[in-house]
Amino acid sequence: MNWRQRAQRLRTVPLSAVLRLSGAQPDRYDPGKWHTCRGVLSLTGTQFMNWNCGQGGGGAIDLVMHLHQLGFGQALEWLERHFGTAVIVAQSPSPRRPLSLPPPSREHLEFVRRYLLKERHLPAALLKPLIDSGSLYADTHANAVFILQGKRHEPVGAELRGTTAIAWRGMAPGSCKDQGFFAIPTAPGLTQIVLCESAIDAISCHALHPQYRCLSTAGARPNPAWLTELIGQARQLFCGFDRDDTGEAMARSMMQVHPAVQRLRPSRKDWNDVLRLGA
Repeated sequence: MNWRQRAQRLRTVPLSAVLRLSGAQPDRYDPGKWHTCRGVLSLTGTQFMNWNCGQGGGGAIDLVMHLHQLGFGQALEWLERHFGTAVIVAQSPSPRRPLSLPPPSREHLEFVRRYLLKERHLPAALLKPLIDSGSLYADTHANAVFILQGKRHEPVGAELRGTTAIAWRGMAPGSCKDQGFFAIPTAPGLTQIVLCESAIDAISCHALHPQYRCLSTAGARPNPAWLTELIGQARQLFCGFDRDDTGEAMARSMMQVHPAVQRLRPSRKDWNDVLRLGA
């Protein structure tokens, strides 16, 4: 068997199997995210993206080369050593976990609201309509819960942000970030859109630039499934990801895939830093 035949067969090895053999651990809250020795990886079908170093690829061979820093031939040998020479059929993806939003807690709502006001400097005028509509609430662990909405305005996920002394962020189990996003209510007619990495950054960006409609991609992702349709609706669309290595790498990737997208950098690390600390 020549190397092309070997490679064609080995590319069908499930990425999840490679990750498990490489000691990676699935994320507790996001089934598409894995924690590896080289940082956090996200899987979309046969594609992967490393958010820490802004590198990605497709198929098992690319993944082995990335995780173990091997050349092409060495990656083939690694896969054959672990998966043998029989023809490998990729496993069907497991059924998506149903969305499980944390129950709201009226008892903790004022604590969470004060955190967002005092620690994050988010304007009360922007928080009130979010709380009134249920797009923002407190859960029983005093986390701020920001709802991601789908096309029909139904919940498809939630960003969770800790508000106590222990800094923490995550997603509600079963969240599907490709089916919707977090957005703050704005006046109709705002056709200039900014994509931010988190709900708190989206609120911060709109507080600083009320002429923009600001959305959260719930993480620095270069090509969410809803982005193409959104580009068609926008007069201008900006990538407002963080001013750090990951944010810059993901912004470049997004603009390569979607040339209509322009870069809008916060003057500090992120939009909430700009709001809290000033330019």
